[in-house]
Amino acid sequence: MELLLASIIGLLVACGLYLILRSRTFSVVLGLVLLGYATNLFLFASGRLATNQPALIGEGPPFADPLPQALVLTAIVIGFAMIAFVVVLALRARGELGSEHVDGLDREADQ
Repeated sequence: MELLLASIIGLLVACGLYLILRSRTFSVVLGLVLLGYATNLFLFASGRLATNQPALIGEGPPFADPLPQALVLTAIVIGFAMIAFVVVLALRARGELGSEHVDGLDREADQ
């Protein structure tokens, strides 16, 4: 299970970095989303992979660590706000520059 989760996190990071290095703003935004998902999975996995365990400390079986769960919830909210800001920024840049390239140059018009 740990190998599968590590592979999924690695794949999300690789795809996110690839998309961030593209020249179109939509690809950059999608890459940021994938990196956010990879970070959330990493934080969630840091609390150990355990199923059917209570979230509260009490007498009985071992408990699940609630701190990574709280960190993931916080990261989801912050990630959503960041993505909303980047989308608005990209739309504003497209409106002012007339291009959706990150550097503001339309490479297809040059050819």
